[in-house]
Amino acid sequence: MDADKKKVIIIGGGFAGMNMARKLYNNSYYEVTLVDKHNYNYFTPLLYQVATGFLEPSAISYPFRKLFQQKGIHFRLGEVMKVDPDKQLLFLADDSILRYDVLIFAAGSTTNFFGNAMLQKNALYIKSIEDAITMRNTLLDIMEKASVERDPVIRKSLLTMVVAGGGPTGVELAGMLAEFKQCLLGMDYPELQGEILQLYLIEGSANLLAPMSEASHKEAFKTLDKLKIDIKLNTRVLKYEGEQVYLSSGEIITASTLIWAVGITAMTFPGIQKESLDKTGRMITDDYNRVRGYDHIYAIGDISVQYSDPRYPNGHPQLAQPAIQQGKRLAINLLLAAKGRSMRPFHYFDRGDMAIIGRSWAVADLFRHGSRPVHLGGILGLLSWLFIHLVSLVNYNNKIKTFYNWLVSYLTHDQMLRMIFHTDSTKSQKRPLSSSHPQAAPQPAQKKQTVLF
Repeated sequence: MDADKKKVIIIGGGFAGMNMARKLYNNSYYEVTLVDKHNYNYFTPLLYQVATGFLEPSAISYPFRKLFQQKGIHFRLGEVMKVDPDKQLLFLADDSILRYDVLIFAAGSTTNFFGNAMLQKNALYIKSIEDAITMRNTLLDIMEKASVERDPVIRKSLLTMVVAGGGPTGVELAGMLAEFKQCLLGMDYPELQGEILQLYLIEGSANLLAPMSEASHKEAFKTLDKLKIDIKLNTRVLKYEGEQVYLSSGEIITASTLIWAVGITAMTFPGIQKESLDKTGRMITDDYNRVRGYDHIYAIGDISVQYSDPRYPNGHPQLAQPAIQQGKRLAINLLLAAKGRSMRPFHYFDRGDMAIIGRSWAVADLFRHGSRPVHLGGILGLLSWLFIHLVSLVNYNNKIKTFYNWLVSYLTHDQMLRMIFHTDSTKSQKRPLSSSHPQAAPQPAQKKQTVLF
């Protein structure tokens, strides 16, 4: 450790935190430590492909310590419990304490159940590698149960799946489940030959992929409709008790699986004053990503919101691109400040949105910073989606594994990752009710705390 350098701590190694750390590699002014509760970085846009068995977890993840070898970045495995801004201390779950000169929150977001505890208990969702593996295990468990079930009513329920949320995650999941259906029925499970795996996609607004262009709305609906997915627009899921999905239209769908892909909410941390948070829990920042009310605390990515950008008066979208750009800009600004120069305000450049729908179709609205985005669909959309996702993976090892898995799946209409790996904590088919936020976790007993300098 270099005592002459200022201590920068980055909480979270997702898009925002990782890109910021990369920009600070081997700098002469700051000693950088990245804190994350996982010891690996993972590529969240492809979690759904792990959940549906099209990619293995190692194809989209890579150890932080391997990434930071000889790069001048320290890694600390730990979960943040609270922060003391006055003393500039960060408290971890193992009772250790980290001192900082500059603190950056890049912890991202968690699944938003809008206060519905039963949905959180019974629905599947994906925000982490663990969630994706649990979903894959559950889907395969259901297929195994359906293959031996003799009661036609129970079998139909097992073979009915509902995806709530028609944004990119919901649309991509529904498309992969349609491919999942084509691969499984009659191939891995000859007992289910002739059966129907019924898929529903429920969206509360009038369009799928609502933030994208009208052309993307239409292509997404048309493509999923061809895949025999029952799409219900202007409809919300009200409750789910493990077997029946209650919709705002009054309809009740009997289904053993509900996948929740409706929304996200920011992670929150004790010690940050309420006046610094918006109503959704995001940290309010200025043009330089400095958190309101603090001089040495910054926030980037999903956990932050900036209202001063005239193009985005309600804040930037909680997507990968704003997080990446904020991480890079804040790193550059800290280096400028260290050199005695003025920081530059953050302005988001919207490079566009894209979504893959099934195996052979994708839509992309590129360069949306202007008034007329470039729309690509079909094979051009698919190629652009494949290229951008491949180059965005953090390591060449990930790129090669992912490309190989995609190539095999595309050429053979099949894939080989349909194994069920259970641990004692994942044997239950449904997700247990658990807290989404660190502050709701049980507080550990008071122990002697170690201050790490």
